[in-house]
Amino acid sequence: MTPEPPPHAISIIAPTTTPKEPIMPAILDQRPFLATQNFRRSIDFYTRLGWTSVYQDADLALMELGASHMFLQNAFVEAWAHNTMLHLVVDDAKAWYDTALRVKTEGGFDEVKVNPPRREAYGALVTHVIDPAGILLHFAQMDKAD
Repeated sequence: MTPEPPPHAISIIAPTTTPKEPIMPAILDQRPFLATQNFRRSIDFYTRLGWTSVYQDADLALMELGASHMFLQNAFVEAWAHNTMLHLVVDDAKAWYDTALRVKTEGGFDEVKVNPPRREAYGALVTHVIDPAGILLHFAQMDKAD
């Protein structure tokens, strides 16, 4: 006679039927928290790039652009900011390059770095932008599948 597993045991045997309901609930959005060295300046930078502040208090701003959201925090840790990357899938990496370069120049964002689009091995044309806090943004135009 085979003993019954304890009630807290996890089965490693795949179910024999396909579940009718999803195993996990859907993720509806991602909202990363980004550091800012100068909170107001970062809000201005992202607003000039096209985001809208849809919520703001003294320490937090929720920025929105289409279906994309992110929180800007009135907090800065250099090691955190300089090791943060945000990969944004876009339809035109060249247009993002032009926009970021214009924002840098017209807005006086001398600390911002904007690199021309370049082809990446993973199948995308990417414009790299380093924001006022040192966060690396990847504006990635993914190659179309044949």
